[in-house]
Amino acid sequence: MKIEEYPCVTIKRQAQERIYEETKGMTPEQRLAYHQRSFARLQARQAELRSRLHLPAQPA
Repeated sequence: MKIEEYPCVTIKRQAQERIYEETKGMTPEQRLAYHQRSFARLQARQAELRSRLHLPAQPA
């Protein structure tokens, strides 16, 4: 009997596979830059959503 995965686990695994495929040929420095860019985009998106909801910015 196969046990079904929770949707969040499926999403996490898909994200891991996508990131691996995008970074598998990169040097450690290139991977670091990739993740820094991703984090910067995430922070910008969070700030945008907070401004729409009029929420205060989170402290660093």
